[in-house]
Amino acid sequence: MLQNESRFRRDDEKRVPARRFAVISAAMAAARPTFAAVVFDAYGTLLDFNSAVAREGAALGDKAAALSALWRRKQLEYSWLRSLIGRHADFRQVTGEALDYALAELGIAAPGPQRDRLKERLLAVYDRLQAYPEVPAMLAAIKRLGLPSAILSNGAPDMLASAVAAAGLERSLDAVLSVEAAGTFKPHPSVYALATRRFACAPAAIAFVSGNGWDVAGAAAFGFHAIWINRAGAPAEQLPSGPAAMLGDLSELPAHLAAVGQPR
Repeated sequence: MLQNESRFRRDDEKRVPARRFAVISAAMAAARPTFAAVVFDAYGTLLDFNSAVAREGAALGDKAAALSALWRRKQLEYSWLRSLIGRHADFRQVTGEALDYALAELGIAAPGPQRDRLKERLLAVYDRLQAYPEVPAMLAAIKRLGLPSAILSNGAPDMLASAVAAAGLERSLDAVLSVEAAGTFKPHPSVYALATRRFACAPAAIAFVSGNGWDVAGAAAFGFHAIWINRAGAPAEQLPSGPAAMLGDLSELPAHLAAVGQPR
């Protein structure tokens, strides 16, 4: 009798490590975020806004890089200022106004028909921006993880529809969300709320991906799992909230999501 009890105790002790491992594994799995969707910024994240100026490089000469940087800076500044003063206009108008400023500041073409034609060509190219090279394979890998993917962008709906089609991304995305539904620009919380409404989830269930540090800060403040694609190796923004992760480009994203999250 005592021998049997002793043998049972030894057998039970052998099973204890396995049970402990199962409990620890379950706790680790429960601690991992459960994502309902992966939501991307568009401009500077999936789409290379520098490609607009690059296509007109011959007409711009040595001012091409300066134009691209100033155009983008004023585009963002105008979106923030319009949000602050309560004078919303869609992103197409804001983009055109920012380009007007940049062309004038850099003295590119005299005011008149020549500058008007250049502006028209540059704005047309903005509807056909190139996707970063790793984007198609990355989106395919996200789909294999069982995660829906979407865009949440400052872009106007027609701008986004044209750009997504030109980049061949329509079948890779489950939704394209524009700030026009909120009537203001990022980083206002009402913009990020468009994603939680679309996917009927809490903010923590959204993996939000952006190449813009200020956008990541806004998304993190809203409660998203925010991932910064820091292609330029820029310093961290000095803001109250920041990224949960920083990656060099989008090719690293599927592995990050597989490591930290699970489909809901």
